[in-house]
Amino acid sequence: MTSTTLDVRRASAARRPPQVARRERRRQRLYWIATHAVAIALAIMFLAPLIFMFLTAVMSSNETLTGSLWPKSWHWENFGHALTTDHGAMLHWLFNTLMYAVLATVFMLVSSIPVAYALARFRFRGRKLAFVLVISTMMLPPQVTIVPMYIMWARFHLTGTLWPLIIPMLFGDAFSIFLLRQFLVTIPKEYADAARVDGCGELRTMLRVILPMARPAIAAVALFQFFYAWNDYFGPLIYAKPDSWTLAVGLSTFRAAHHVEWNLTMAATLLTVLPVIIVFFLAQRVFIQGVTLTGVKG
Repeated sequence: MTSTTLDVRRASAARRPPQVARRERRRQRLYWIATHAVAIALAIMFLAPLIFMFLTAVMSSNETLTGSLWPKSWHWENFGHALTTDHGAMLHWLFNTLMYAVLATVFMLVSSIPVAYALARFRFRGRKLAFVLVISTMMLPPQVTIVPMYIMWARFHLTGTLWPLIIPMLFGDAFSIFLLRQFLVTIPKEYADAARVDGCGELRTMLRVILPMARPAIAAVALFQFFYAWNDYFGPLIYAKPDSWTLAVGLSTFRAAHHVEWNLTMAATLLTVLPVIIVFFLAQRVFIQGVTLTGVKG
């Protein structure tokens, strides 16, 4: 569309009567709402629980026991009480959760990226069988192996801590290896061949050439692992003692201790889910790219 056409449309729109212009804007808004009706309905479904938690979190204790949906007075101090009550247990659980999520994510990346690169780039006998074995471990529920794993970690005197959940990440994660491998095979081989011609070894080629091109996939698997560790309830419940509880386990005990103080319970719940929401919104673009893109075709 040329600039002349745009100028003509703007001039004609400026000559319209105010009532006609208002009707046109109203019609455009209604058309936009009708076009995005499904997306708007889904957004309301997802946001409604968060809005309910927020409104309940800023109510008084007596008001939460009524049928009121909108607070008569806003009690922002409930968030501070949720963090400092029970001798600051929430802050301790937050530190444990951050340690678990960050270390597990870093260990997973360090161990899974080389395996995925080898399965995608190297040609060796049994490569397909090794890939099938990695994928088959995804079909094994953790509840099946929990008893022998617990006995093994107990012999190492690591039960009661979060290390039985962090250390296994040094041996790779099947889902992360699968997702990274599927992304790496679509990167053209010419990039790696050009790096080898310039004198790069295999390790340097992986670090300097291939991995920068696979940043969306790496970010996607990192976010998957971080969210999983942040929300993990089963693992910390089995292995960790109260001093090593994460937010997922500690929140259940917090609710039991404050079962009639729904404002504090909702404030603690909102503080638990808020970091995950912030991380996802900050990294949603690269996360979606890592899940949907299939690489760069040369």
